[in-house]
Amino acid sequence: MGKIKYLFKRIIQMDYKNMLNIAKKISKKTHKSYILIVLDMIKCGFKYQAGYYDYQEFEFYNLDSKQRKTYLTRGKNNEIIKRFNDKSKFHIIDNKNEFYTNFKEFIKRDWILIDGNNFDDFNNFLKLNKEVIVKPADGEGGKGVEKIKFKSEEENRYLYKKLIDNNQNIVEQCIVQHEDLNKLYNNSVNSMRMFTFYKDGKSYFLQAILKIGNGGVVDNFSSGGMYTYVNDEGYVYVEAIDREDNIYYEHPISKSKIVGFKVPMFNEAVELVKKAAKVVPEIGYIGWDVAISENGPIIIEGNCFPGVFQVKPSLDKNKVGLIPKYNEIMQIF
Repeated sequence: MGKIKYLFKRIIQMDYKNMLNIAKKISKKTHKSYILIVLDMIKCGFKYQAGYYDYQEFEFYNLDSKQRKTYLTRGKNNEIIKRFNDKSKFHIIDNKNEFYTNFKEFIKRDWILIDGNNFDDFNNFLKLNKEVIVKPADGEGGKGVEKIKFKSEEENRYLYKKLIDNNQNIVEQCIVQHEDLNKLYNNSVNSMRMFTFYKDGKSYFLQAILKIGNGGVVDNFSSGGMYTYVNDEGYVYVEAIDREDNIYYEHPISKSKIVGFKVPMFNEAVELVKKAAKVVPEIGYIGWDVAISENGPIIIEGNCFPGVFQVKPSLDKNKVGLIPKYNEIMQIF
């Protein structure tokens, strides 16, 4: 009954104009009938809980039914979240001040929350650190994240008010990333999204993607960055992709090879997130953003809605999605 209700809600809320535009693009790209693409999209929505973005991103138009069944769609991902993540505990992860307090052992850096009444603390923090990152306490997708430098107390007063007005109320130490990741791209912290699952007292590592900056100070996909996939030994095994579906074998700015890149201290990062997964057991399925600093892995933040990341079929000769791997641990599908 719950699945039917969810599908009905999706049908009511769907952006049909966007759906039809995507269908036209796919039809033009594949030289397949536009009408047949639309009908197939609808079929996949009911059969695999695949929205039109899933259909496009995971190239369902080039997959048979056996292959489609292996791909984790957003609908199925929401099933995992609904079953294993207690919404009443989301604030512990989503609110950055709460998160930093509860996960201090894992974030390994100092921060302050500015509230309009603690300018002296803010000014002293800037004097001590010289360069800091500011962000909203409840932000996501890299929005509102900026790097600022200490200038003078007078300028800091203006900056303090501006940050309060912009709701950029978390101020934290900059992360100095490992030199290997700096060579890949040095204007942002290139982090991993690492997925864990916790149940019955045991935590499991599911998969990792590597997010890489591309011209900005953040590595987020929604802010112009790219991402690729890391195997269980810590090696990137497939080209990176950005929001426009551009494919990168090497970084366009640094010219460093992406495919074959070895993430330093990867095993330590796996152990770190598996340990962090035990802190709030009521939230069983989490995506952790993890940086590799000069001194080892540190957690940037956690995500109760960790997103869906799996290699595009056109970049994967096996054309197999995440469900078989997830099912070994979760046994949900």
